[in-house]
Amino acid sequence: ILNYDIMARFRRRTCIILLLFILFICSIMMALKTLRPDRAGFGDPFGLGLLPELQQRTVLLDSKQNLLNRVQGDTVTRASNLHSIAVNTMKASMSPVKKLEEELSSPNYNFHIFYYTWYGNPQFDGKYVHWNHPLLPHWDPKIANNYPKGRHNPPEDIGANFYPELGSYSSKDPTVIEAHMKQMRSASTGVIVLSWYPPGMADENGEPTDDLVPVVLDYAHKYNLKVTFHIEPYKDRDDRSMYHNVKYIIDRYGSHPAFYRHKTSTGRLLPMFYVYDSYVTIPEIWANLLTVSGSQSIRNTPYDALFIALLVEERHKHDIHRSGFDGMYTYFATNGFSYGSSHHNWASLKAFCDSNNLMFIPSVGPGYIDTSIRPWNNHNTRNRVNGKYYETAFSAALLVRPEIISITSFNEWHEGTQIEKAVPKRTGQVVYLDYKPHKPNVYLELTQKWSEKYRKEQEQWLM
Repeated sequence: ILNYDIMARFRRRTCIILLLFILFICSIMMALKTLRPDRAGFGDPFGLGLLPELQQRTVLLDSKQNLLNRVQGDTVTRASNLHSIAVNTMKASMSPVKKLEEELSSPNYNFHIFYYTWYGNPQFDGKYVHWNHPLLPHWDPKIANNYPKGRHNPPEDIGANFYPELGSYSSKDPTVIEAHMKQMRSASTGVIVLSWYPPGMADENGEPTDDLVPVVLDYAHKYNLKVTFHIEPYKDRDDRSMYHNVKYIIDRYGSHPAFYRHKTSTGRLLPMFYVYDSYVTIPEIWANLLTVSGSQSIRNTPYDALFIALLVEERHKHDIHRSGFDGMYTYFATNGFSYGSSHHNWASLKAFCDSNNLMFIPSVGPGYIDTSIRPWNNHNTRNRVNGKYYETAFSAALLVRPEIISITSFNEWHEGTQIEKAVPKRTGQVVYLDYKPHKPNVYLELTQKWSEKYRKEQEQWLM
């Protein structure tokens, strides 16, 4: 009888313990189910559904292999892959266009901003592009020997004196392109001046980027921005190749709603092309293309446009006029670096343009520093002075009452002219400059401020 009672108590105790253990396991399972997002499927990172932006980026990563194979595919295939990724990303966007219009400043189509799509990283490009920019030697070997050589080593060490809020990004990443469009729109700029090389061509440190143009146009349109082209000094650029490339751009992109056309004083709507380093080509060659009597004349054809030349030296103004250009811009953000970039010369340049039926487009910038790639070039550094340098440039530009103001730049990080968001960063041996005591968006806000000021003053000029 005693043994029977002991066994009965042991069985009851065992059942109770087993029941408690089962309840404990069930409670753990219920807790885990509560924590796990409903939308997370098998294999998804834990908590992904709580971060829609991260989920969107993961969808893009699934497609990155198509981008990594772009060198092996033809131009049409590469463009198609990039465009389809961008379309999918845009569909996934959580911000309706109407809501964007309500939240952001209205675009000012007389504010043009230079934009570069030459950046790459291993995630989207298979390697770093431009962030690993080499240190450029001085042309005098005696001076060059006093400075370091080599190239930068991203992501911690990049070819810039400031560090982007978006990190060492790829210009192919649709989420980056959209972030850039939103920043430019928030700054109340209206026209993106896109750095452009012909298909298959690039600068000496970059990769071809023409296949990105459709994606840039699509996102620009979403933010009610326009896109024009900054034609870079590609190999063998002359009157014949320029005619061919202008025709290519207008035929391929001219029907897109984001393609920029400028309304002239005669009421014509014409595309506009900025031509970087135009002075390298002699006026006689340009005249073949840009004058009515030229042998390769583009005038009064379906490909006629406004062509804006870069003015560096004072004598270039006469060359620009003889060449048949429609206007001039100054590009450099370094006050005093060149005749064209010196603010005190803008009044005389504007007067020359007015008397010769040319457009004068001064270029303003927030500062300049390129010692991350030209360590010997300290004398051309222009301190931002917490935004005062930028505002001084805008003030000088408004004094000459220009039809258009250009901004150098949105994201030329190598030369430190960017107004894109930058953040403080310190690595082993590198301390990056930043916008403190202001926030990362301070130069976007200053641009928006001066865009509104320009609009108000322009109304008075017209009166």
